[in-house]
Amino acid sequence: MEGDCLSCMKYLMFVFNFFVFLGGACLLGVGIWVLVDPTGFREIVATNPLLTTGAYIVLAMGGLLFLLGFLGCCGAVRENRCLLLFFFLFILIIFLVELSAAILAFIFREHLTREFFTKELTKHYQGNNDTDVFSATWNSVMITFGCCGVNGPEDFKMASVFRLLTLDSEEVPKACCRREPQTRDGVLLSREECQLGRSPFINKQGCYTVILNTFETYVYLAGAFAIGVLAIELFLMVFAMCLFRGIQ
Repeated sequence: MEGDCLSCMKYLMFVFNFFVFLGGACLLGVGIWVLVDPTGFREIVATNPLLTTGAYIVLAMGGLLFLLGFLGCCGAVRENRCLLLFFFLFILIIFLVELSAAILAFIFREHLTREFFTKELTKHYQGNNDTDVFSATWNSVMITFGCCGVNGPEDFKMASVFRLLTLDSEEVPKACCRREPQTRDGVLLSREECQLGRSPFINKQGCYTVILNTFETYVYLAGAFAIGVLAIELFLMVFAMCLFRGIQ
């Protein structure tokens, strides 16, 4: 009976490790996509160092899970006590790091609020100055997502640096004007009509709402996936220790 139980646990651990292996591959793919994606998400990440750090953490954790899933499968099949102990310790470390990252993300969530981005935009935005990283990044985001400011065009009435540099001659930056197609190389429909705030020629929706709607589904999926990974890792630690104690 004990041998059957041990054999069952070994195969269960193999299956769980296979899912960890797949999960690591997915996280690795997401991390690489966020850092190299040319369609705009990279620019959003670049506006906040916390998001950039998070992208690298996802990349590193994906690589570790990918490797440990592979090692766990080998340890379960070969029934190697040393490998199982090594696997348990590393899974424990990863589990604690992921838990810490989740707690930190919850604590610093106020840095991703509408008010935070509005404050940063009105304080630092310099218009069409592409030599300024912050302004160039915001221009890329607004053009890519077809939006204007954080809440809408009215944000630029409070943008002190932008108003000073344009001598109050522009109501909104060129990046807020509609293009055909809606890309950096697209042609402006009408710069003059855009400055007058007429709907067909200006993007009136704020970027915060547009981006939130675009990625809301993916955020919930990522959260559910993360909880699933933590649960699997917890089971793996229990199975690894039980196998370690059961193997003679």
